[in-house]
Amino acid sequence: MAEEKLALRNRIIGLLLRDAREQAEKTKRDCAVALGVSTGTITAYEEGRKSISLPELEVLSYVLDVPVSHFWKKRDPEDLEPGEEPPLQEVLALRHRIVGALLRQARLAADISRKELAELLGCSVGRITSYEFGRLPIPLAELELMAQHVRLPLEHFLDEQEGPVGEWNRQQEAFRQFCELPREMQEFVARPVNVKYLEVAVKLSQMPVGGLRAIAEGLLEITY
Repeated sequence: MAEEKLALRNRIIGLLLRDAREQAEKTKRDCAVALGVSTGTITAYEEGRKSISLPELEVLSYVLDVPVSHFWKKRDPEDLEPGEEPPLQEVLALRHRIVGALLRQARLAADISRKELAELLGCSVGRITSYEFGRLPIPLAELELMAQHVRLPLEHFLDEQEGPVGEWNRQQEAFRQFCELPREMQEFVARPVNVKYLEVAVKLSQMPVGGLRAIAEGLLEITY
């Protein structure tokens, strides 16, 4: 059952990846260079024959200019101009280690053994160990299953650091949240003339409760 579910998810992720690549007018070679793999590996990812890891998917999302959540949630991408080209393969290696560390931390917090995760995926305990120490990239479909098992959203493992991919993800998320605001609020925020009001709101949001109370009391004295 787990193998069938993983195979299905790999095929779906592969189709979404191919669609994003073709819409971005990128070649398999472009994607292969970004990850430091062969074009055959990209083909295997797109056909669902090989599982892609979350850090690899994050880097490809950056290259293809689509939100990484596109591969598990339906969202409209925003066109963003990329800045200076980052050392993507170095980012990728670091992210594999970070995702593995987050998995280990989540497993320990949930009081779950490596053996339990290995049985969940139908693999060896040694493979789980390699995942946790970043020696092997974790296929996204497997990470999804393990995240569900430790009761965490997949977003818990996303890049939230100061690197280029993490910054790009934050911009995508900020734009998504802006799009969810009521139309009148979007129009207010978008008007340059309202910047001063927004700056005041930011300062008020950073003030302690006592300071806000003092301001409110002062306004009452003026108006009454």
